[in-house]
Amino acid sequence: MSALPQPYYQPAEYLLLERAAAYKSEYFAGEIYAMAGAGKAHNIITLNIASELRSQFRGGPCQVYASEMRVKVQANGLYTYPDVVAVCGEERFEDGHQDTLHNPTVIFEVLSPSTEGYDHGKKFTLYRQLESLMEYLLVAQDEAQVEHYTRQGRDWLLHETHDLGATIQLPSLAAALSLAAIYEDVAFPTPPIADAAPNVSATIT
Repeated sequence: MSALPQPYYQPAEYLLLERAAAYKSEYFAGEIYAMAGAGKAHNIITLNIASELRSQFRGGPCQVYASEMRVKVQANGLYTYPDVVAVCGEERFEDGHQDTLHNPTVIFEVLSPSTEGYDHGKKFTLYRQLESLMEYLLVAQDEAQVEHYTRQGRDWLLHETHDLGATIQLPSLAAALSLAAIYEDVAFPTPPIADAAPNVSATIT
């Protein structure tokens, strides 16, 4: 028996449904994908990042949103909800609802087993088509590990750290985040081994 064809939704149909829904869904290429819920560690890390940035942004030109701000990649039509998104300067929204941002400066994704491959692969490929995006950070929740990608012209430079004593500079936001602040109140499944892996750098084209 052949599978039933999936309905094709226009972006306007997705937004109409999404704004009335009790749960969040992503949209890409005419299809709607329900998003899984987040656990305790994931929520704590998201809140820690947003709170630290909010404190540093007071009185400045940048704004930070956690979990609920939808982002649209205009070049490919993806609608999604980053765990944390920061934007500096004038914000551009889809419409008067101001719930769909077009020009994020920095995006953070907190990794989970169900999304890790997507966040590293296809999603990052789609995100890279955001002309406004200057930095992309992938934050592990079961160990101290942050992958920090920064745009260098057409390439992306990766710096990875496992050191809870390290501080990550975010030049496009004129801000910084320590790993200790990111992982405050997070209980890892097993204690991380100090200096278990060296910091590494790489370039992605």
